[in-house]
Amino acid sequence: MKDEMLKAPIESVAIVAKPVAAARSAARRLARHLESHRATITFDPATARAIGRRKDGREPGRGKPADLYIVLGGDGTILGVARAIGRNPRPILGINLGGLGFLTEAGLEDAPAVLDEIFAGHGTLERRLALDVTVIRSGRVTLRQSVLNDVVITKSALARILDLGVSIDRQFVTTYRADGLIVATPTGSTAYSLSAGGPIIHPIMAALVIAPICPHTLSLRPLVVPDSSRLEITLRTDESEVYLTLDGQVGLPLKARDRVRVSRSARPVLMVRARRTTYFDVLRRKLHWGQR
Repeated sequence: MKDEMLKAPIESVAIVAKPVAAARSAARRLARHLESHRATITFDPATARAIGRRKDGREPGRGKPADLYIVLGGDGTILGVARAIGRNPRPILGINLGGLGFLTEAGLEDAPAVLDEIFAGHGTLERRLALDVTVIRSGRVTLRQSVLNDVVITKSALARILDLGVSIDRQFVTTYRADGLIVATPTGSTAYSLSAGGPIIHPIMAALVIAPICPHTLSLRPLVVPDSSRLEITLRTDESEVYLTLDGQVGLPLKARDRVRVSRSARPVLMVRARRTTYFDVLRRKLHWGQR
């Protein structure tokens, strides 16, 4: 997935702010800055109410999509917006208001300059791999969802170790005996998968990571497979509390013999980058590489 230039002109902008006072104050300031670019501006409903612009409130994913979505918050807020507009992807620019923020492009102090650069036609568009997830129970579909970061199956604190059978393209791989299993996109490789010992994968690579959580057998290591792979994970453990979590935000209790199918989504998530930053800049800054 190669980078491409963000298409101009940008005529409409949707601002989505994390539901905290700092993000709403930032939304007001950025809206004033954007007025010089003569873009039509809308807000998520909660932010619109909080800053006194109720008539400009619009839920992401409903109505006519904006040309650009500016998300004020952290990675969790971006993941929620990405799912909301997943059926009709549009460019997303993340502005970090604290925390790790691997998906965010800039801090609040840099946001006006980054926006000026993007409106001048110098923004870069990254097409990030997303996953379609389907849960099959007793032959029936119980959940369909798209995710940007990861698919996680974990046990509760008191549940015993899990048996998770994994097949790729209908070829049996193994049964993981572990506390859980993570399937991560390259974007999600710096999330839970990294904590579980998985590799960091550049976000434009066409690959997936399968990372066991605390495997019972030490030879079971994280596995990198092509993004064209179709995965099926079968829960083979009875009488345990087991949960499926998608992007850390959507959850579903699993039952024995449930099958979780994971495949590449036909709709990527579109992330905006400014020319002043690279992915390696983000890694050095967030992971403190080179510091003593």
